[in-house]
Amino acid sequence: MKLTRKHIFIGITIILTVAFDQISKVIVRTHVEPGSVSPIIGDFFQLMNVENTGAFLGMGSDLNPTIKLIVLLILPVVVLGLVLRHILKDKTLDNWSLFAFSSIIGGGIANVYDRFAYGSVTDFLYLRLTDVLRTGIFNLADISVTTGMLILVFTMFTKKKTVAESL
Repeated sequence: MKLTRKHIFIGITIILTVAFDQISKVIVRTHVEPGSVSPIIGDFFQLMNVENTGAFLGMGSDLNPTIKLIVLLILPVVVLGLVLRHILKDKTLDNWSLFAFSSIIGGGIANVYDRFAYGSVTDFLYLRLTDVLRTGIFNLADISVTTGMLILVFTMFTKKKTVAESL
């Protein structure tokens, strides 16, 4: 396979996503006391240090260890590999979609690495708009995955609109 600009773009996006996430987690693990809460912007934006042994919002943390290994380590690695294979082969993807998929892969790799290396994922950011509107505790990898998904949804609707207009 010939190394193209597309491959370099995908590689750089994935590497930077993993690097920023891992650097931020090292800083949090080193300088933020586990279980502590530090306001960044009042109660609106807070810094914490929480080890998540499950997936999204801790789901799956109480699974049988074998099932947990399959669902939280093996399955994500297989899916991330398939998505990477898809974006490397698909010649119809626009730059936004490539960036979105690469961000999702990078975020996924970063969190899978944490599960493999530490047995949990370090989460440390929390947003609270109101008592009802608030997030779970998350990290930069989660932001990358979410941003990638939002970009994909946006590009999907934009493409459909363009196709519909041409009919």
